[in-house]
Amino acid sequence: MATTLNVSTVKPLGDRVFIKVSAKEAKTAGGIFLPDTAKEKPQVGEVAAVGPGKRSENGSRQEPEVKVGDKVLYSKYAGTDVKIADDDYILLAEKDILAIVS
Repeated sequence: MATTLNVSTVKPLGDRVFIKVSAKEAKTAGGIFLPDTAKEKPQVGEVAAVGPGKRSENGSRQEPEVKVGDKVLYSKYAGTDVKIADDDYILLAEKDILAIVS
């Protein structure tokens, strides 16, 4: 039985967060177009799904600090890259999120 991945079927576990990666600019400030191999990995994205939270030592859940729709800045090489349709996503631990961007 094959399962088709889409954003609504991905539910992160524990303190994991599923983030839609923001598109990186393909042109420099000077107007030079960059090939895909020269682009840096993006570090900003929008939270698409959040797990139930990390389990503490006494068995209760610690509420995640981020929620669906938050725009976040995350560590450059953290997480697992996932491609769904033509969109890029990253699945990472909440501890790898550095800040909420307003």
